[in-house]
Amino acid sequence: MTDYRTNKKKTSKILRLMAEKYPTKEAVYEKLIYLQSYLSLPKGIEHFMSDLHGEYASFFHILNNCSGVIREKVDYVFGVRLTEEEKAEFCTLIYYPKEKIDQMRAERRATPSWYRENLGRLLELAKLMSYKYPASKVSGFIPDRYASVIVELMNTHPEADQAQFIYLKKLLNTIVQIDSGADFIEAFTVLIKRLAVDRLHIVGDFFDRGNRPDAILNLLMEHPSVDIQWGNHDVLWMGAALGSEVCIATVVRNSLRYQNTDVLERGYGISLRPLTTFASHIYPDEAPLKAAERAITIMMFKLEGQLIARNPDFQMESRRLLHQIDFRSSYARLGDGRRYELESAYFPTIDESCTEADVYELTDKEQEIIEDLRSYFTESAVLRRHVDYLYQKGNLYTCCNGNLLFHGCVPLNEDGTFRTIRFEGKEYCGRGWFDFCEQRAREAWLHGTPRALDFMYFLWCGRLSPTSGREFKTFERALIADESTWKEPSDPYYRYIDTVDCCERVLQEFGLDPKRGHIINGHVPVKVRKGESPVKADGRAIIIDGGFCRAYHKKTGISGYTLISNSRGLRLLEHQRIADVREALRANHDIESVSETIELQSCHNTVGDTDQGRVIQDEITDLYNLLLAYQNGLLKPQA
Repeated sequence: MTDYRTNKKKTSKILRLMAEKYPTKEAVYEKLIYLQSYLSLPKGIEHFMSDLHGEYASFFHILNNCSGVIREKVDYVFGVRLTEEEKAEFCTLIYYPKEKIDQMRAERRATPSWYRENLGRLLELAKLMSYKYPASKVSGFIPDRYASVIVELMNTHPEADQAQFIYLKKLLNTIVQIDSGADFIEAFTVLIKRLAVDRLHIVGDFFDRGNRPDAILNLLMEHPSVDIQWGNHDVLWMGAALGSEVCIATVVRNSLRYQNTDVLERGYGISLRPLTTFASHIYPDEAPLKAAERAITIMMFKLEGQLIARNPDFQMESRRLLHQIDFRSSYARLGDGRRYELESAYFPTIDESCTEADVYELTDKEQEIIEDLRSYFTESAVLRRHVDYLYQKGNLYTCCNGNLLFHGCVPLNEDGTFRTIRFEGKEYCGRGWFDFCEQRAREAWLHGTPRALDFMYFLWCGRLSPTSGREFKTFERALIADESTWKEPSDPYYRYIDTVDCCERVLQEFGLDPKRGHIINGHVPVKVRKGESPVKADGRAIIIDGGFCRAYHKKTGISGYTLISNSRGLRLLEHQRIADVREALRANHDIESVSETIELQSCHNTVGDTDQGRVIQDEITDLYNLLLAYQNGLLKPQA
């Protein structure tokens, strides 16, 4: 009886709130008609990408050409009506309207007829691409200041009536006559790009290696529909921006190692001058940037050692190796008990006679440099804005339309079962471990507690971290000559992801249909050159790290992936070559991709089959209840 009364009271409250939004029966009719019809439209197109690693030029082109989808639509609409050269030039206009118009003006080819011709083509393309969307949503994609005219153009039907033909011609002529052709071309290209991709998913790793992750984030912040799954390089930078000293040291070391310090100094206003001055003094025989890398590496090992000592639950003791160096010789003892020769035995900031505890203490000058860097990181307004965006749009994992998106791995035992992780006296596994890790990462953002800041470093490189899942060998790679010590053991997940059984158990753990869902990962570059496939376990899992980063092109043999989910299923675009702005404008070059269909359905998926559709269906149920309340006199509609 109590549950019945509680539910009745709750239902009544919901109806009263809805009556404020829909005060008349006519308002309910209008919304019901719209929502019921919207459910029958084809589902929106989703694009998935991962591991961008600061490669702004490649990402900028892919974002503008929508991973080649626009070229496909141009081929479909214009077929043999345009030559290959004309279609290529038209596509370049869509990708880079301002730059292409400037080029046409410089070449004195931007005539009134050129503007009318291209406005007509853009209108034709936009009309075809808009058929999957309700009119109200299409209107929302158009820049506000051009909306009324473009909506009017979209609603013309010149093929049906002579008067409509004359009306359309007059609209286009007037746009050109008043010298607003360039503005309307740009507005149409915005609309077309929005129609091409309904939602964009970035499965982790914006930072490191490439030199413009800041520019990528600036682009995404203008995109109207995007979600992010954090990668280990992302959480490292997030931790640095929030003040973790060991994260800061690691970020600086990575930037020096990948020779992309511009992102620090120009992108985020973080000066490395105190570090390079200090490093040049203690390593006078090294080039300045190499000296700085060596200096910050030792600081990082010291700070890492302190963090591991105070966080035994991280289970990273095997990475606390600085005290294993025999500073009087040129050897270090690793976990296997063997002694290995060091590449250099010169450690000017470590006292050879110090104790194990003392070896991890920063010198006064090192502490001064770290504190200086910390102030730069935490006070950078641009970096803070980007990190806030990553927290607002990002999660550790996302369940979307039956797919499970996360960057790294679900920790498993050697037999493929979910690994139970004991942390702070409690046990976690599977989805519960992901939820706990995200909660602790958000604690770092909201409260900046020392334990949460330490956890950001664990997420970066911990063997049990869901964004990492491997044991980093940074110490060995930096200091030991024997490359056999560099091999980094990985979580069993990376082996079991090839099996259907593992994928189905993971999908079920996260509440998804194990027979129809897909796991979408990044993190591990797919070695296409060696015959490796990104599609695992009969399509249950798809690894979309194809090497956007130039540093990985030789390793993968390609230039990245885009996974596309549309109303008919899934297909994977393998990018062989990606043009940049200059190349596109000079010769109308475009992206070169190979398309592979992963899943093809016999019927179209509709909005009603998506997560959004289920939310809409709940709203429809509430609207029907409100309509019944009006009809039965339980609520009185406004006149």
